Amino acid sequence: MDFSLGEEQLAVEQSASALFGKMATPDRVAVVENGADRFDDVLWAELARADLLGIALPSAWGGSGMGMLELCSLLQAQGRYVAPVPLWSTLVLGAMPVAEFGADSLKERLLPGVASGEVRLTAALNEAVAAGWGLAGVTSASREGQGSAGARASRGWAGVRAERDGDGWRLSGRAFAVPQAHLATRVLVPALGADGQELAVLVDPAMPGASLERALTTDRQVHPHLTLDGVRVPCDEVLGAPGMVATGAEVVSWVTARGRTGLCAIALGACEEALRMTASYLDEREQFGRPLSSFQGVLLKAADAAIDIEAVRVTLWEAAWRLDSGRPASEAVAVANWWASEAGQRVVHATQHLHGGVGADISYPVHRYFLWVKQIELMLGSPSAQLAELGKIVTAEVAEVAGHRTQELR
Repeated sequence: MDFSLGEEQLAVEQSASALFGKMATPDRVAVVENGADRFDDVLWAELARADLLGIALPSAWGGSGMGMLELCSLLQAQGRYVAPVPLWSTLVLGAMPVAEFGADSLKERLLPGVASGEVRLTAALNEAVAAGWGLAGVTSASREGQGSAGARASRGWAGVRAERDGDGWRLSGRAFAVPQAHLATRVLVPALGADGQELAVLVDPAMPGASLERALTTDRQVHPHLTLDGVRVPCDEVLGAPGMVATGAEVVSWVTARGRTGLCAIALGACEEALRMTASYLDEREQFGRPLSSFQGVLLKAADAAIDIEAVRVTLWEAAWRLDSGRPASEAVAVANWWASEAGQRVVHATQHLHGGVGADISYPVHRYFLWVKQIELMLGSPSAQLAELGKIVTAEVAEVAGHRTQELR
């Protein structure tokens, strides 16, 4: 299989890299990180002017009609420069599910603004994923063995609750560590109804009854906690519910697969640049009259990092390709997650270690890459958690095949 990038992907990557390279310099990133919002609004406006914010949106709503492959090319370029802009949260967690599941009236209200840079979106997925909603291939039907809807509603759900209010819903509860929610026009919020209905709705964080509590992440970004107290959501801002094209759990599963793949793309870019910076440093620094890059131990450590990066790259592109082509992708996404989580940590630990004492300086640029990849590991889940999820996917597939064979024998 040829996973080399096509012309469109290369054009996106080259355009994005040129823009990030010009504007997301280490000095500029440091300045933005010292601000309250940790958001480079000047770079965001330039991304909109370059038509990069709409690459994965339908052309009918101001986008370029591309997909995950092109979007991952953009996120990979962001990772190389650790640029503090909400690309992942807006485009993957917010805009893509609106384009896939939203009513036309909702798309018209939000998507052109995403492409122009005026609208920013995000999603509060942590509680739903922890409850199993985001596990690829696990839908409401496949969870029926866990008991009735009402029983599920009263057991193990730590997220937002929903009550019927006319033709809409009223939401109450908390969602923790919502990526860049302080910048968002809407937040995709999974919620559980009193009778166990699994919902995915859009919430305006500026609405009465909604509040944000500032929280900082490992990579110095702002992921606030969202509190909802009787916030009303109209029916046309519901993306998933029983009786609709998809339930809330199915929407969360769809978004989670793409969100995790996007994180792998950012991790790939960050690891690539961290290793490039390390190679340059090792060529310039000398010990005993020789460049550090000439020592066998150093070469072996850098070579191991290069191999890990290639594994992250191959598994990422397979996952993105499968998502774009409509092929089964759950295993590919889980495998890509494991490599980005496990190998990504090996790479950034090695690059920081190979910098010696300079690598311990938290103001030195390579340290920022370490923090970004560490945060991605935390968001993807630990390698052991990824293996456990992959095991569930494989087990479910084996059980499904066995069930089909049993029916055929009957």
